[in-house]
Parts: sequence; structure tokens; C-alpha cells
Amino acid sequence: MTTEASSRAAATRSLIEAARTTSTVELGQPHFTGMPCSPNHPGFRMTLMRRHGDMVRPDGGSASNEIIVTGGHVGTHVDALSHVSHDGRLHGGVDAAAAQAGGSFSALGAEHTPFLFTRGVLLDVAATKGVDVLPAGYGITADDLRQSADRAGVRLGAGDVALVRTGWARHFGTAATYLGQSDGVPGATTEAAEYLASAGVATTGADTTAYEQIKPGAGHSVLPVHRVLLVEAGIHIIEHLNLEAASELGLTEFLFVMAPLRIVGGTGSPIRPVAVLAA
Repeated sequence: MTTEASSRAAATRSLIEAARTTSTVELGQPHFTGMPCSPNHPGFRMTLMRRHGDMVRPDGGSASNEIIVTGGHVGTHVDALSHVSHDGRLHGGVDAAAAQAGGSFSALGAEHTPFLFTRGVLLDVAATKGVDVLPAGYGITADDLRQSADRAGVRLGAGDVALVRTGWARHFGTAATYLGQSDGVPGATTEAAEYLASAGVATTGADTTAYEQIKPGAGHSVLPVHRVLLVEAGIHIIEHLNLEAASELGLTEFLFVMAPLRIVGGTGSPIRPVAVLAA
């Protein structure tokens, strides 16, 4: 074994040992039939196709399996850069019509969304404001994010994942409130998105159905923050997070892990994100 290989092996063993002394915090929502879903996307459905006893093997064994039908933007998920265009162009000036010809994206599809194993930062805007949940329709400003970072004692850096807590996940069990078609949903404004882009974050996410300020009665009619992040800055967006446990634990920075499905030519992928902490 070469000196370089030996050093790499020793470092890997140290990493494995460190992993044995960590704990994880779930940052996502479970998937279930009837879960809240943006009106812009097909919902999630799961049912058993074979039940135990439908077919029994000679040795008495039996198996069950299911069929799952879902959109790529249902439940906790990450947006690929192909998800949103502006004036017919995707991120980097890619022609959206040409890229989507044939029924899937030849550029910027979900298979290119990166696996993330990097620093995560919780910007707990609700806690910074001294409330459990931000008001419906509240627009999160750049100053709100700066104050939340100051409260956490962290500074955003290049390659970070910035998770914005509004407290809205507390409404996940009440679809009408959570989706906010009449009363609105709190979320980032374009200036907040521009602040995150200037900080160099790789990905950002929130605990709402859309990473946007949705004003009362407006619904999901326009998505300017998606334009700033996905089209202009090339920053992936995570939606439908559940940041309540992270907030209750007082998390500020942590190792963030996210593994999207490599859906070739897709516009988004379900994920199961976690925060990894020293035990």
C-alpha cells in the first residue's frame, strides 16, 4: 500500500469511528396518501398491490408490495434546476423548450442535483421573532435572515445549506391552513433570496409548501423567489421540511445530509434530509 493510500485508509477509519458517536435529527415530513400538496403538482398515493396471503409459497412464506404514484414535488423534496424557467430560459441560459423536448430534460435534470454532505445552518426566523409560527403571508426579509444568523451565532458561507424555519410545519396536519390558498403562507421575499445567493449557499430550504411569500388570496400565482434562486443563481430549493425538532433542540449548525433520487430528466426528487450531530 502506498503512503497516500495508507493515509487515506487511516483517515477513513477515523471517519467511521466518528460516525459511531453521532446522532441524527429528521428534517423532513413522512409521505402518506392524502398529505398536503401544492395545487401545482399531482399528489402522493400509495396502496398495497399484493397482500400477505394473496400468494403463499410452498414453505409458508408470503410477501407484500405496493405501488406508489407521486409527483416529483410532493412531500419533502428538492427542486432540480430544470424546474423553473424565465422568459423561456433555464439556469445558465439553457433554452427550456429545447431541453424538455421528448418528455424529459436533456439538461439540468434531477439526476444532476447533488448529494449533499456539508454544513447546514438553521435560520430560525420564528424563534428570532419570539413566536411559534410566523403569521400567514409574512414576507421574510434579508434583515430577518441576518438577525436569525446573529441569534444563532453563525455566519453563512459558500457551499452551506441554509434552512429557514417559519414554524409552518405545525400546520401540516391541516391541509387548508398549510397550503394557504385563502390566508397565505409565510416565506422568503426576493431580497431574502438575493441575500442567500450573495452568501454563496449551495441549497436552501423551508418548512412550507413553496419557498415563497404567499400573500392572502394570491395562491401560487407567481414564484419570484424560484426565479432568483433556481434560474438566476443556480441554487437548489428544498420544500416541505419539518424543522420543529431541530428548533426544539436549539440547533444552529450541523452536518447536513441529503440524497436525492437520480431521476433522469426530472424536475425534482423526494428526499429524506437529516442533521448529523455529535452525540
